Amino acid sequence: MSKPTLYRNRLIPLESILLTNDEILYHDDKKIITFWKTLHPKSDLAYGYSCYFLDRGFKISRFYSHSHDFMYWYCDIIETNYEKDSDTYVFTDLLADVIVKPDGNTRVVDLDELADAFERGLLSSQRMSCALRQLDDLLQAIYRDRFESLTEPLMNQIAEYESLQQKA
Repeated sequence: MSKPTLYRNRLIPLESILLTNDEILYHDDKKIITFWKTLHPKSDLAYGYSCYFLDRGFKISRFYSHSHDFMYWYCDIIETNYEKDSDTYVFTDLLADVIVKPDGNTRVVDLDELADAFERGLLSSQRMSCALRQLDDLLQAIYRDRFESLTEPLMNQIAEYESLQQKA
């Protein structure tokens, strides 16, 4: 099975980035799991792993520091478009995000950016409604202690990938 092409679209700032350096570790019709390094150097964040839930409208990422310490989970609300002819996924960041710390502390962030995008006409009312429902779906999983069921496929893939890296 060939590996698809991945793009990340942002609304604020308006940009589209081909994710050429993301390594696809696994993909099927419901999820894509990747390993990546930061696009722009950051003082704390070095790399991470992400699981795109194609049918649920969010991406869950595990962030690591330069010293390889787990920092936190970062969850993006996304819209996924798939172009079958070119086997290309375009993920549009719908701005609302959720951070889950190792101790379970959870914060919803960037709702102001979601409101700004809506006010500026970058999001239709249908896309705004969809983003809020996807955010609610994710938060319900977190609040009902089902977050681990979402992170389990990613954790399994990370363990397999890191095991292969150690053997190489």
